[in-house]
Amino acid sequence: MKKFLTMFVLSAFLASTAFAQGAIKIGANWNLADITGNHGSKGAMLAVEEINKAGGVLGKQLQLVIVDDEGKGDKGVAAIEKLVTVDKVDFLIGGMSSAVALAQVPTMKKYQKVVVSTGAASYLVENALGADADWYFHLHPWDYTQGASYLEGWTAIRNKYPNIKIDRMFLAYEEGAFGKSSYDSSKKMFEKDFQFDGESFKSAALGGGDYTAMIEKAKEYKPDIFLWAGYDADALPMLEQAKAMRFSPPLFVGAPPGWPKDFGKSKLADNVTLYGMWAPSINDVNPVSKKFYDAFVAKYKEEPATYFGPLAYSAVYVLAEGIKRAGSLDSTAVIKALEQTKYLSALGETISFSPSNVIKHQGIRNQKILQWQNGRQEVIWPFEVQTRPPVYPFPAWK
Repeated sequence: MKKFLTMFVLSAFLASTAFAQGAIKIGANWNLADITGNHGSKGAMLAVEEINKAGGVLGKQLQLVIVDDEGKGDKGVAAIEKLVTVDKVDFLIGGMSSAVALAQVPTMKKYQKVVVSTGAASYLVENALGADADWYFHLHPWDYTQGASYLEGWTAIRNKYPNIKIDRMFLAYEEGAFGKSSYDSSKKMFEKDFQFDGESFKSAALGGGDYTAMIEKAKEYKPDIFLWAGYDADALPMLEQAKAMRFSPPLFVGAPPGWPKDFGKSKLADNVTLYGMWAPSINDVNPVSKKFYDAFVAKYKEEPATYFGPLAYSAVYVLAEGIKRAGSLDSTAVIKALEQTKYLSALGETISFSPSNVIKHQGIRNQKILQWQNGRQEVIWPFEVQTRPPVYPFPAWK
C-alpha cells in the first residue's frame, strides 16, 4: 500500500510539473488510502490536466502537489506546513476528514493561503475558523445544512409516497468529530418532526468494526429509518452484521463521504439508500457531469466511486476561474474574484458562495437522497433530478 501511495503522489507531481517553471502551484491533501481521497485526488489531477491542455491560467500552467494526510490530524498539519514552506504553493485545495480539518485550522490561520476546501462537514471546523477567515472557501455542505436538506427530502418523499412510513429515525454515528457533529445537528433538526434516537460505534476506518451493540440498540428501537454516519470501510461489514442479526429496517440508509469500490456489485447493496452530492446517473441530466465522467473513466479505467471525484474536479475549476477573473495571484484580488463564482459543476448544480452560520464563503448546501438499485446509484430526491422512484421497503434478509 505504501508503495502504491508513493507512486500515486509521485505521478500526481510529475504529471503537473512538465511546465513547472513559473507555474501556479496548488497544494492539496487527502487521505489517499480512502476511496474519497483516492478519487478526489484523481478528480483534481484530471481538472489540472484539462486546464493545462487548454492553455493554463494567465499564460501559466497549473502544478498540483498532493500530500497524503492519512486521515490523521498531525499528518494533516504537517501537510499544510510542507506545502506552504517547502513546496511554496500559491493556493490550497482538498481535504475530507472533519477531524483533520479541525487540526489544520490553526496552521491555515497562520499562513492564510486562499483555500478551496472539499472536505469537513462538522460545524466545529466552521466555529474554529471564525467569521474573519475570508481566505477560506468551503465547498462541502456543513452538517446542519445537510440535515436541513435531508429533512426537506424525507418530508417530500413522505408526502409524495404515502406508503412510505417515516416517523421513527435511528442514527448510528462513528465516534469521531464527523459522526458526533452529524448526530448533534441531526438530532436538533429531526426531533421536531420525527421520533429520534441514536448510538455511536467505532469505525472500521479507525480500528473498529464491531457494530453489535449499536445494532442491538437499533433493533430494540424499531426505526422506520436506520441511518449510519461513518466511512466507506464500515459499509459492507455493517451490512454483513445487520444480516447476521436479522436487522432489516424499512429504510437502510448510509451517509459516508464515499462508498467502497464496486459496492453496488454486492448482493447486500441492493436497495440501500444513501446521501450524496453526485451519482453517475446524473450524467443523464447534466452535460458537465457526463464530460467529467467520460474523461475520468478514459484516464483511470475505472468509474468514479464517490462524489469527491467531481467535487475535487470542481474545486480546481472554481479556483482556476477565480484566478482568471482576478488577473493575478494576489490573495485579495483572488478572494474578490472567487466571491463572484457561478460555476456550473459536474455535481449537477451551479456553485456560488454566500455566508453560512459563521464563515463568509459557503458553497454547496444540500445533498441528494439516492438509492442503490440493480448496482446503480439512482437519484430519488430532489424530484426535479429524480432518475428512479424509491424501492420500499428494504427487503428482509433471507
